[in-house]
Amino acid sequence: MYPWARQMAALLLWGCMTVAASAQEPKPNEARVREFIAAFNAKDVDGMLTRVTDDIAWFNVSGKTVSVETEGKDALRKGMESYFKSLPSARAELVWVQSSPNRVAALEKASWEGKSGPRAQVSIAIYEFQDGLIKRVHYMPSEK
Repeated sequence: MYPWARQMAALLLWGCMTVAASAQEPKPNEARVREFIAAFNAKDVDGMLTRVTDDIAWFNVSGKTVSVETEGKDALRKGMESYFKSLPSARAELVWVQSSPNRVAALEKASWEGKSGPRAQVSIAIYEFQDGLIKRVHYMPSEK
């Protein structure tokens, strides 16, 4: 083998290992979304609120309509406390996550125990960030 070939092979191997390692490590905003969902699953409203801006806005998108679900930390707190009280078995799972510098898109699977047994649905959510905190969440219509 030529000396330069060994160096090239070593460089290619190092490059592949670096790409594989970086692909496995979540980006900061992706990690923030995962932490937010973990706090949701733990019913830790305070933990959720530490990951959002003071003026957090939560939007529901349906066709041509965008409605404001909650606006501000106090409204998010009240909404989550009410939600967990009415649906204590609620859980969320991130099926996949993709990100750009200021947004994270995620396919979320929600599950809960309904009157007739286990229920589940999926929805795409877009999380927007400001200074490392979630500033806006856009929720698309759910699908079964």
